[in-house]
Amino acid sequence: MELVNFMENVVSAYVDELIDKDKSFCGCPRCRLDVIAIALNDVSPKYVVTTKGYAYARMGELQAQFRADTIVAVTRALKMVNKNPRH
Repeated sequence: MELVNFMENVVSAYVDELIDKDKSFCGCPRCRLDVIAIALNDVSPKYVVTTKGYAYARMGELQAQFRADTIVAVTRALKMVNKNPRH
């Protein structure tokens, strides 16, 4: 068994998706991880241990408000890092 913050996977996927769309953003590993860290601090964690818990968390991801809140957090983080990159 392993304790996992489900939101790490969700935020990472959204970051990659938005970086692909925004060609002006630096896609270096440092900037990418900075965006993920900032966005994760803005969303509620969702820890899961079992496969059933993961499936339940995945179902929640399909809700429109969940998706919107996560994308807003990632977009805000992208703008912050784009203004002040630390690479």
